[in-house]
Amino acid sequence: MAGLLLCTVGMAAQIIPVQTLQLQGTATIGGTVVPYKEVTLSAQIPGRVVYLAGDVGDHFKAGDVLVAIDDSELQAKRRQVLAQLQNAQAALQNSYVQYGREVYAPRTRSLTAAPGMGLPNMFDQMFTRNMADVLGVGADTTIERWADLQRSRTGVNQAQAQVLQAQSKLQEIDAAIRDARSIAPFDGVILKKFVEVGDTVQPGQPLVEFGHVKYLRIQADVPVSLVKYLRIGQFVPAYLDTARTPVQARVSQIYPQADPNQHTVTVKFDLPRSAPAAPGMYAEVLLPDGSARRGPTIVIPTSAIIHAGSLPAVLVVNEKNTSELRLVRLGSKIGQNHVIVLSGLRPGERIIDNPPPGASSGWMPGQPAPGAPESGGAH
Repeated sequence: MAGLLLCTVGMAAQIIPVQTLQLQGTATIGGTVVPYKEVTLSAQIPGRVVYLAGDVGDHFKAGDVLVAIDDSELQAKRRQVLAQLQNAQAALQNSYVQYGREVYAPRTRSLTAAPGMGLPNMFDQMFTRNMADVLGVGADTTIERWADLQRSRTGVNQAQAQVLQAQSKLQEIDAAIRDARSIAPFDGVILKKFVEVGDTVQPGQPLVEFGHVKYLRIQADVPVSLVKYLRIGQFVPAYLDTARTPVQARVSQIYPQADPNQHTVTVKFDLPRSAPAAPGMYAEVLLPDGSARRGPTIVIPTSAIIHAGSLPAVLVVNEKNTSELRLVRLGSKIGQNHVIVLSGLRPGERIIDNPPPGASSGWMPGQPAPGAPESGGAH
C-alpha cells in the first residue's frame, strides 16, 4: 500500500519550470465599495420627527417605516375636508331630487301658473289663455319648461363639482399624510442618520441613507481611454483593504455619459458575496490597458499553490536540488487552471506542481507524502 502511495504521489507531483507570457498591460484604478442599491430618504413635508426606527447598521424589510413626521395638523385638516365632502354629497343628493321633480312634476304648467292660486288659475285657463292664443301673444311654456330643467341641471352640475373638489382635497391631504412616513423601498440597512427624534425638518432635508448591502459593488471613475477595453459581464481582479489576494469582480454597469471635466466614466463592478468588504471601503481594480506594453508575466498552475496559513506560497527547487517554501503575491487568473504571479518568483526558476497536502520546505517528488508511513513500516 505504501508503494502504491509512493507511485501515486510520484506521478502527481512534478518539477516544472516557471512559465512566462506576454500579456496585455494593465492599469490600476482606485474605487470605493458601495451597496448594490442605496437611496437617501428626504422629508416631503415640514414638521417634527416623532419616530426613528433604528440606528445605523440595523436591518429592515421592504415596507417598514423608517422615519415618521408629526401629522396631527394634517389629520385635523382631513377631518375638516371629510365634513365638507359629506355636505357636498348631501347637496348633490338634494339636487338630484330637485331635478327629478322638475322632470316628472314640472312647475311650469300654464302661462300664469302660481301655487295657491286655484280660482285665478281657472279663469286663466278659461279666458286669458284662449284669448292670448287668439291674439298670438301668449307666453311660450316650452321655453319656460326648458329654462326650469336647465336650472335644475345646473344645480346638479354645481353639486357634483363641489363633491369632486372635496374629494381632490381629501386625496391631497392623504398623500401628504403618506409623505409624513419614510418607507424602506427594499430590504436593507440604515447606512447614515441625519436626524434624531424631536428634530424639526423641512421638505427636501435628508433623513436617512438606506442601502441594500447583501450584495456589494466597487464604483470607480475609469478614464475614457480604458473604458473601450471593458464590457458587461467581464471579470477583472480587484484588491480590497482587507485582503492581500485579489477577488474577481464582474463589470455590471458602465455609465453612458462621461464626466466632461475629469474625462472619466463611472463603472460599477459586482463583488462576490464572499468578498471581505463593507460599504465605504477603498478598493483597486486592475483593468486591461491595450496602449501599455507589459514585459514577460510569470504564470503558474493553480495546482502548485500551497496556502501557508492565509497566504499563498509555492515550493521552489533551488540550486541544491531541494525545495524551499516561498510566499508569492498572486494576480488575476488566466483561464481556469493558471494564475499570474506578481511577486515572489523569477523567470527560469523551477517549482513543484501538485504537491501533496502538508508538503513544506525540503519535500521533493518521489518522497513519501507528509504523514504517510515509510515503505519499511509496511512489512
